[in-house]
Amino acid sequence: MQGRLSAWLVKHGLVHRSLGFDYQGIETLQIKPEDWHSIAVILYVYGYNYLRSQCAYDVAPGGLLASVYHLTRIEYGIDQPEEVCIKVFVPRKNP
Repeated sequence: MQGRLSAWLVKHGLVHRSLGFDYQGIETLQIKPEDWHSIAVILYVYGYNYLRSQCAYDVAPGGLLASVYHLTRIEYGIDQPEEVCIKVFVPRKNP
């Protein structure tokens, strides 16, 4: 299922993979490592101006590593800020 942000990225020709929604309904997207910097700037311009958290984990022993970013759109007067989760999977040999 494609969310609002994923549809916007597709409309603007930005490569990503929709991973659906987490248990709280937060849209989750996968971004290629080489696209992360440009996508991060684009998301900031789009309004995701707060990095709520960042973590990393082993996907599998000896396999890929994942870096996970939770971004939030903080706006004055908004009670329920919009959030997105971005996952970037990288090879262990070149994180």
